[in-house]
Amino acid sequence: MASWITSPTGPMTTHFWGPIANWGLSLSAIYDANMKGPEIINERMSATQVVYSALFMRFAWCVEPRNYILFSCHTANVMAQSNQLRRWGEYKLQQEPETAPAELKNLSMLGAGAAGVLATSLLIRKPVQSAMTSMGGPFAKIATAPAGPFYIHFWAPNFKWALSVNNLLDYDRPTDKISLSMTAALTATGTIFMRWSFVITPVNYSLFFVNLVLSTSSGYHLARKIKADYFSDK
Repeated sequence: MASWITSPTGPMTTHFWGPIANWGLSLSAIYDANMKGPEIINERMSATQVVYSALFMRFAWCVEPRNYILFSCHTANVMAQSNQLRRWGEYKLQQEPETAPAELKNLSMLGAGAAGVLATSLLIRKPVQSAMTSMGGPFAKIATAPAGPFYIHFWAPNFKWALSVNNLLDYDRPTDKISLSMTAALTATGTIFMRWSFVITPVNYSLFFVNLVLSTSSGYHLARKIKADYFSDK
């Protein structure tokens, strides 16, 4: 027990608390699925989190030290957010049968587009990296950088920008359709991962900046939700 507490991924380190904070994402989705109605589900955010967590499953496996807590929490989040998307789809088909098919089609097309970009990137990764390496100079440095665009250390953190973009797109989302648990979880994970980005190998500055924006944008929605629910004059 003592050896685990003082281990590189034990509870005395950010390697432990960062992934633990990420459990908030899947737990909030599980909580909302059991305690809240489907009308508060943000389908765009849930779909984004499915892709985001799938990328971070790979990231958790490749980062040093390898982080099984991070891997497991993102596996759980893929399943939890997929369930939320299922609930949203069923709700839309029941409540808005005339417009729901078009909304489901649009979301499916976005998902297919993301899958296509990912598949294409994997196919051309090695040839492009090899070509840039042979060019030497700054091109070779970019191609071989441990946190560069040819490695998961670049793509997983940078895809997290999509979470912040969703927050910005929803800047005026009605507070009754905001999940308190989800915005709190996003704010917490963004704040803690700002620190985590400096204690992993390789140090990841893009991870720091994306989490700075995530914690700020999610904190904005969290403040709106708390104000509306607990401090409103109504």
